[in-house]
Amino acid sequence: MKEIRATAKELMHGYCRVCPVCNGKACAGEVPGMGGLGTGSAFMANVEALSRVRLAMRLIHDTTDPDTSVEFLGHTLSVPVLAAPIGGVSFNMGGGRSEQEYIDAIIHGCAARGTLGCTGDGVPPFILDAACTALTAAGGRGIPFIKPWEDQELFEKLERVLACGVPMVGMDIDAAGLVTLRKMGRPVSPRSAKELQRIRERIPVPFILKGIMTPDQARLAVDAGVDAIVVSNHGGRVLDGTPGTAEVLPAVARAVGHLVPVLVDGGVRSGGDVLKMLALGARAVLIGRPFSVAAIGGLQNGVETYLDALTTELKQAMVMTGTASCRSVSSDILA
Repeated sequence: MKEIRATAKELMHGYCRVCPVCNGKACAGEVPGMGGLGTGSAFMANVEALSRVRLAMRLIHDTTDPDTSVEFLGHTLSVPVLAAPIGGVSFNMGGGRSEQEYIDAIIHGCAARGTLGCTGDGVPPFILDAACTALTAAGGRGIPFIKPWEDQELFEKLERVLACGVPMVGMDIDAAGLVTLRKMGRPVSPRSAKELQRIRERIPVPFILKGIMTPDQARLAVDAGVDAIVVSNHGGRVLDGTPGTAEVLPAVARAVGHLVPVLVDGGVRSGGDVLKMLALGARAVLIGRPFSVAAIGGLQNGVETYLDALTTELKQAMVMTGTASCRSVSSDILA
């Protein structure tokens, strides 16, 4: 990873510093770019919230080779980690790699390691074009996320990604506040529960809604028919001053975790962080910026190397806490 990170730092110069600890402090306010909006406090809160969660070390047990696999909407993931949907390599990451190179690395790298990469969406047509090319080449093994556009554009884009043979689709409703989209003259907007239900009825595969930060919003999403939710503040890039996702995850999981899978993103930086999120109630996690560094720095090999390192860290944390399987992580492992 050292060489991959060094290459990424060179290619992302001026857009991402590839800090030793990716915590949002050095890049606060850098949107477009890889930073958090405004003061960057929401980005920082994600990392800080997870750092306050502690693991209880337990070593009187017989777990030596823990099972990292989980089930998600009918699919077995080798590890409870998905690459978060990120697009706009040219204006967020410096353009050292093309959009196609980047998303190919994410989708094929994740597939090679037995999990799923997600694709992003945006104003320039090449973002969705690259996503569709990668998803089709991978036999549909990935999850496309479409932003909450007005109906005509929304359904046209959904039809395009569904034609790629994908097993599920998502909407990052938290993108409703993206500064970059407003600057390009294409604002997106929140959706009412009734509108979400109407959208859900037109989608023939499982539908994931990303951008849930409160239990009442989670219940509205479930009532509208979504099949899974992602607790997310969009990496701190849409609203300054939100809590970290690890702070709100337990309440959201208690509210709807028995009804739909609850995923989470925000500030996950290690295998130990993955385990913490599972103990707080998540089925799996999405990781954004570290995957971007891996893809920019090493393309598919970078993504696979990063996933290998993360899986090793996760297994070590599971052994050290007496956790035999990611399918049944207990909150008792939290100190």
